Amino acid sequence: MIRIDSLEKRFGETIACDIPSLTINDGDILGLVGNNGAGKTTLFRMLLDLLKPDEGKVVLQFSSSGEDTVAINPAESEAWKDKTGAYIDDSFLIDFLTPEEYFAFLGKISNITQEEVDERLKQYERFTSGEVFGQKKLIRNLSAGNRQKVGIIAALFNRPQLVILDEPFNFLDPSSQNILKHVLTNYNRETGATILISSHNLQHTVDISTRITLLEKGCVVKDLPNTDGSARTELENYFETEG
Repeated sequence: MIRIDSLEKRFGETIACDIPSLTINDGDILGLVGNNGAGKTTLFRMLLDLLKPDEGKVVLQFSSSGEDTVAINPAESEAWKDKTGAYIDDSFLIDFLTPEEYFAFLGKISNITQEEVDERLKQYERFTSGEVFGQKKLIRNLSAGNRQKVGIIAALFNRPQLVILDEPFNFLDPSSQNILKHVLTNYNRETGATILISSHNLQHTVDISTRITLLEKGCVVKDLPNTDGSARTELENYFETEG
C-alpha cells in the first residue's frame, strides 16, 4: 500500500505537486495521466526518494509472509528498495555496458546465478524481438526503444512488489507497445504487485489500468475506477474539453 499525506513540491513559484491525500492499494495497476507539466514525473521521483518534498510524507507498506515493512518518507528507510523496481529514464541504466553485462551485474548484486539470470530473461524474448541481446552493442548505442526495453526489464528483473514506470510506451513501436501491455498485466496477475505507470498514451493506459488518476498542475482532479475500461469515456471527454 502507498499512502500520500499532504505532499507538496514547489519549484520557485510553480506548484509541481499538491496532493492532500491519496491511497494506492496493493495489486492496483494505477495509470497516472495528465498533460505536460501535470506533475507525474515529480510525484514518481518523490515516491522513489529521488526528489525531496517540501511538505508531507509518503508511507510505503509491503506485506510479505505475514510481515509488514513500512517506510515513512522513503528517505528514512532502506527496506523498501529491495521490494521496488523502477524505470524513469536512461539515467537508471549503466549505459557503458552491453545488455548482457548489465543483467549479469544485476544478478551479481542480487546474489543470482548467471543461469537464473538467463532464465529470467527468457520470458522477455518476445518483447526484445531479437534486437537487444546478442547485438554486441553498448546500451548507449542501442535505439531509444531498445534502451527503454532494457530499463523496463531491469525494473521487473527482481520481481518487485512495487513497479514504477514513467512513460513506458515511449519510443516503442506498436507491436512492442502491445506486448508490453501483456507483460505488465501478466506480471500483476502472477505476483500481485502494485504497478504505477504514467503515460501520454491514453488508450494503452486505460487498457491495462485498474484505476486511473488524473493530475493537472500537480493536483489530483479525478481518481477513477477502471473496471473493463470504464474510465475511458470520462477521460476522453475531459481531454477534449481541455483541448
